[in-house]
Amino acid sequence: MGGRRTHRQDHASAPVELPPHVRQVLGQESELLLEVLRMPPPVSIRYNPRKPVATQGSPVPWCEQGRYLEARPVFTLDPLLHAGAYYVQEASSMLLEQAFRSCTALPADAVVLDLCAAPGGKATHLAALLPEPALLIANEPVRARQAALMENLWKWGRPDVVITGAEPAAFRSMGAFCDLVVVDAPCSGEGMFRKDPFARAQWGPRLVESCTVRQGEILNAAWEVLRPGGYLIYSTCTWETCENEDQVSRMLARGAEEVPLALDPAWGVEQSSHGVRCYPHRLQGEGFFLAVIRKAGTSRGTESTPPVGTVVEAKDTAFGKWLKAPETVVLPLVQEMYYAVHRRWSKLVAGLAGSLPVLAPGIPVARRKGQEWVPHAALALNGILAPAAFPALDLDPAEALRYLHGEALPVADAHGITWVRHQGLGLGWANGAGNRWNNKWPAPWRIRMR
Repeated sequence: MGGRRTHRQDHASAPVELPPHVRQVLGQESELLLEVLRMPPPVSIRYNPRKPVATQGSPVPWCEQGRYLEARPVFTLDPLLHAGAYYVQEASSMLLEQAFRSCTALPADAVVLDLCAAPGGKATHLAALLPEPALLIANEPVRARQAALMENLWKWGRPDVVITGAEPAAFRSMGAFCDLVVVDAPCSGEGMFRKDPFARAQWGPRLVESCTVRQGEILNAAWEVLRPGGYLIYSTCTWETCENEDQVSRMLARGAEEVPLALDPAWGVEQSSHGVRCYPHRLQGEGFFLAVIRKAGTSRGTESTPPVGTVVEAKDTAFGKWLKAPETVVLPLVQEMYYAVHRRWSKLVAGLAGSLPVLAPGIPVARRKGQEWVPHAALALNGILAPAAFPALDLDPAEALRYLHGEALPVADAHGITWVRHQGLGLGWANGAGNRWNNKWPAPWRIRMR
């Protein structure tokens, strides 16, 4: 979700007030904005095109898979959420789709880096938009946020996703290797005043100043890893000019070319001097800023390279038969875990692992358990799984909830490993123990709510 704050803590509810500069910019419209900010925010989700299910709600006009819901359900108790069928996301942030579509010269085998990716809103959206040959690198430097990013991306189910945990400046050691970099920057959070009492309470000139400095550092790093002809998408959830248009202006002074966003005026998105702005009194969404720039030159796709590093050919392993196309996949081995990545990305992934903290050099496939290798939960949720590799156990909604709570499932005769599904979508694994299926849903992902 757009524009994370730099700190987080419990805080009492704060009144909704507008910073003085917002009143100066909007004039008489300020009262309309303030009135809307004191109302409940709209509820929106974005469906996963890789995992089709029956949709509900009214369309978010700028996002093909986005939908507004009339009321907020208890998402935690919906098995489809845990299966990765949709992502709960604020609607203005879904404008990323229009920014992506403006990157018209992006090669099919693009290397795409989301530099500030947790908890995964932009990353899962990119995972849905990117063509199959592309590689997505989702990075999150804050350790406390990394687990949520991994869970959300693994549930989304796209192949060829690498997850890293580096400071943005650390990517400079890789040189210019990206065709697209997305910077959803930490910001002062004015656009989240309606949804987040902490954003209202923490706001102040010092926070704006510190965010501006941090954004500049991140953008500098993003620019250096961008190939000639590559694109940079920049977004925040603030209305501060120094965090938005001024940052883009600084990049234009470095030689960046501005890429216009052709948006329908009926959507209510405002065109600003360098980018677009969202105001909640003009559209159904929160405050948001978005801009696209391009590095001069000609972009090139990544050439296919032979596998390097500590990898094995998937087709040569006992669990290669678990994969749809094992001949295309190599398996980096890291700390008793095999990960799957297309062989075309082996050299790049090895380079990342040699320079940066790589949390997952691909999709987890198998982990060692004693003398055996057992399938990882991420494999059950991913499109690389061969559907016929394991017998399937289809659960109705009540059974799926029991499974997601971590309960064993009683049965007359259960043996071996089974692929647990709900509405045809993979959820996880269960292990037969005679009169029950032992639950293999990861403990950190289990539902605690009753």
